[in-house]
Amino acid sequence: MPSEQGTRAAAESPLLRPFLAAPESAAILTDVDGTLAPIVARPEQATVPSEAIGALRRLSERFALVGCVSGRRAEEARRLVGLEELAYAGNHGLEVLWPGERAAGLSPAAAEWEPRVKELVTTLDDGALEAAGLRQEDKGPIQALHWRGADDEAAAEARAREIATAAQADGLGIHWGRKVLELRPPIAIGKDLAVTELLAEARPRHAIYAGDDRTDLDAFAGLREMRERGKLESAVRVGVLSAEAPPELERESDLTVKGPAGWLAILESLVR
Repeated sequence: MPSEQGTRAAAESPLLRPFLAAPESAAILTDVDGTLAPIVARPEQATVPSEAIGALRRLSERFALVGCVSGRRAEEARRLVGLEELAYAGNHGLEVLWPGERAAGLSPAAAEWEPRVKELVTTLDDGALEAAGLRQEDKGPIQALHWRGADDEAAAEARAREIATAAQADGLGIHWGRKVLELRPPIAIGKDLAVTELLAEARPRHAIYAGDDRTDLDAFAGLREMRERGKLESAVRVGVLSAEAPPELERESDLTVKGPAGWLAILESLVR
């Protein structure tokens, strides 16, 4: 786990020099939960610290693009962060909400599958889900079942695995996160696609992305591919580490920091 000294070193890393030298040609992309906002027992209780909001606001005035890439719906991510001047890719890239837009655009393939995903969820008994310690989150084409904070998290996860098996048998996709199961359309979904779409619009020469979970590894891969194809001159992947972070996160990162406070230190260094 990075020390305070390690976080300070990350904020002063030579990898950040292109961003300081030419912010008008650089993009800053960030995950939200666990990266900007500390993880809490229930997603609706999450808050982004005012210091992070202030840093993002100031960065958006200087950089080619500042955006959030979230597993939440794009409009929910904007509500949480509170800045309309940012771009938001929601539902792991299934929808994008650009600055100034009132509603996010949903991919046609996801819209086509949304009724099928919701139909499976309606067959689940709400009382039985609650008794098992599972909480449902309606994200449109993605339906999430959370068990963080359940009285018996192991039993809740076991029930979630039974539901995942049924969903796959019904032709749906599934994804496991940090104490959450997502039931998804069986189409290409990933933060790599979100990163590619956001950066294709802004066309920066440099991009940085920070994330804390397994889904953020897709965003890391997207950045790496764009750099290898010559679409970016530099790409910096920041791993926001915690006790629940997957081991691959540290291996795939160019820089690592401890928790949202560590990522905030880098954001503030870019402001300065």
